[in-house]
Amino acid sequence: MTGKVCLIGAGPGDVELLTLRAHRMLQESDAAVYDRLVSPEILALAPPSAKKVFVGKSPDSHPVPQEKINEILADLADEGHTVARLKGGDPLIFGRGSEEAAYLAERGIEVEYAPGITAAQGAASASGVPLTHRGLATGVRYVTGHRQANGSLDLDWKSLASEETTLVVYMGVANIGQIAMRLVAEGLSETTPVMAIANATTPRETRLYSELGRVALDTRDAGLKAPVLFVIGKVVTLSAEWPQAASEFLKMAEVPCATGLQAHA
Repeated sequence: MTGKVCLIGAGPGDVELLTLRAHRMLQESDAAVYDRLVSPEILALAPPSAKKVFVGKSPDSHPVPQEKINEILADLADEGHTVARLKGGDPLIFGRGSEEAAYLAERGIEVEYAPGITAAQGAASASGVPLTHRGLATGVRYVTGHRQANGSLDLDWKSLASEETTLVVYMGVANIGQIAMRLVAEGLSETTPVMAIANATTPRETRLYSELGRVALDTRDAGLKAPVLFVIGKVVTLSAEWPQAASEFLKMAEVPCATGLQAHA
């Protein structure tokens, strides 16, 4: 009897941010295929007897190609396993979950989904930074800062350089210098607030607050290594750790600053 594959979002890192659905699927699995960003605490929720297969990637190392991962999932399901496919964040946001699901569908294998808290939402909210806020940001955009196969950063820089929108950059630590330069060239101020978060919601979390014109230098000096998420925009000033009061930005937008939004160093 053919098994199935459960595409499970493991959230940004903290085991307490796992959904109840994800928890149940993990406990019902008898095989787990997991990525580098899945914590040991989350993996431990799978039955001790479950077969565990690590297929993690790092920015400069892909020991298990995506095509091989697809085959591993399908082969385990064909053997009758209920497979927990664990991915950091949400499996369908920069997680290649849709590619795996398409491959499994071609093989006639059932796929179920457990949405996860994506890194952008989890990291920002845990830091007290809303991705949207009246008077500061009317929307949010997620982009990947990872270079394409041809070496380019294929992004619509003009549309991304909006003062009214929060920009969240995944996988951008190696290219944050070029990203910042292109955004400034399209009109964003060099003083645009930036928050960089490494290892979000884990005991190893590091937050860095900077501005667009110097974030590349600050990131390098701080020694931040992947995984790093960058939140770019005025909403960063709502963090209690931001040195400039959020009220100044809200005043310019003629929106009252609520009690408790005053930033402090």
